[in-house]
Amino acid sequence: MARKELVEALRKIVGKTNVLDSLVDMQLYQYDAYLEERRPDAVVFVHSTEEVSGVVKVCNEHGAPFVPRGGGTNLSGGTIPARGGVVLEMIRMNKLLEVDKASLRARVQPGMFNLELGTALAPHGYQYMPDPASQKAATMGGNVAENSGGPHCFKYGVTTNHVMGMTVVLPDGEIAEIGGKAPDTPGYDLCGIFVGSEGTFGICTEVVVRIVRLSEGVKTMLAIYDSIERGSEAVSAIVAAGMVPATLEMMDQLVIQAVEQSIHCGLPLDCATVLIIEVDGLKDDLEEQCKAIADICTTHGAREVRVAKDDAERAMLWAGRRGAFGAVARLAPSYLVCDGTVPRTALPQVLRKVAEVGKKYDLKIPNVFHAGDGNLHPLILFDWRDKEQKIRVMKAGTEILELCVQLGGTISGEHGVGLEKMDAMKLCFSDADIRSQVALKRAVDPKDLANPGKMFPVTAEVACAV
Repeated sequence: MARKELVEALRKIVGKTNVLDSLVDMQLYQYDAYLEERRPDAVVFVHSTEEVSGVVKVCNEHGAPFVPRGGGTNLSGGTIPARGGVVLEMIRMNKLLEVDKASLRARVQPGMFNLELGTALAPHGYQYMPDPASQKAATMGGNVAENSGGPHCFKYGVTTNHVMGMTVVLPDGEIAEIGGKAPDTPGYDLCGIFVGSEGTFGICTEVVVRIVRLSEGVKTMLAIYDSIERGSEAVSAIVAAGMVPATLEMMDQLVIQAVEQSIHCGLPLDCATVLIIEVDGLKDDLEEQCKAIADICTTHGAREVRVAKDDAERAMLWAGRRGAFGAVARLAPSYLVCDGTVPRTALPQVLRKVAEVGKKYDLKIPNVFHAGDGNLHPLILFDWRDKEQKIRVMKAGTEILELCVQLGGTISGEHGVGLEKMDAMKLCFSDADIRSQVALKRAVDPKDLANPGKMFPVTAEVACAV
């Protein structure tokens, strides 16, 4: 691949000012929110499906790998250009193209931030339910690529449950429409295959999503515990009682302390953990739901259960939860976010074992996570400048993922596989399983140009599928 010729060909597609190739610019795009870095050969700002198609065709002609990028918030290295090549910056494709209230659908470009979509829909009386904690900076294209979740996924499901159709540019540059507004289109579920594929099947340039009416009423509760195990037990008890809150979120003491220092949202500093529980629906039913949940929490050891008295207090609680990852930066220069998932009933056991892993490797591991669906986010604190610490952190992260699988869970709830968990895929899948998935990737992308070097471990067995 001749870099100069590649850059000139790209500029013919999008214009000179929309292609970056200087060393300084490349350094800005060689990392995301994970711990590794790889430098691209060029960065291209795209503005339409046709431009994306043209860029991908140029990449094919020059044998250049390509990876789409939005807000760069990926936590598993998914947007790092592992083999160099071209980064397609999608952030300028950021429009809400259609709100179809009759069909309960919206059509949106991939560069729009998740929170922006919610803000745009609200005046129409609608909302889009998947809401990752990074929604201020996470784009819809990234949500699709990683099958993102968020606090409301316990009740409403993750991204794949809300994506109905897409316009995609395939790895050879062909433009395809998959799915649509209809609830069930005939043929293969190509949307189901594409969502969560981390850019390895091509690039999403428009997405049709399911929208729902804004809830008539919402109440947010804070349950305070002196034992993280009792708080975990309460989560299972709430679900076992037939209650389906909109959210069931948990933060432990270290996270609470960081959040209070950063945001001052009124969380108690002397407890072991808190649950943030939200119920939504008809106003007439909310008080009864809150009382039933509060009784369960108290029965399972809550020392206090508070209900936010107004929207301002509710917003402050959520500011603390959504700002938790940023606040933890007060505790250490760096952290590795684990993303394993376990059955809810295993939460007390896995949290004890996570603490043991922290002691084993002499590392602090605070916890903030989606307790309702058992999606753990242990944050392993360290100093990225200390190479020995980083080695211990990676070992600790692997052990935590192994624990999750041993307890009936899996290695990712919403952050994806990317570079981080390629080897961990072997914890979940046999060699035959992995070969079959790689064979599907190769059928769609025979040149292996679409975000290569991600998701699957490179072994002799996998190579046989090529």
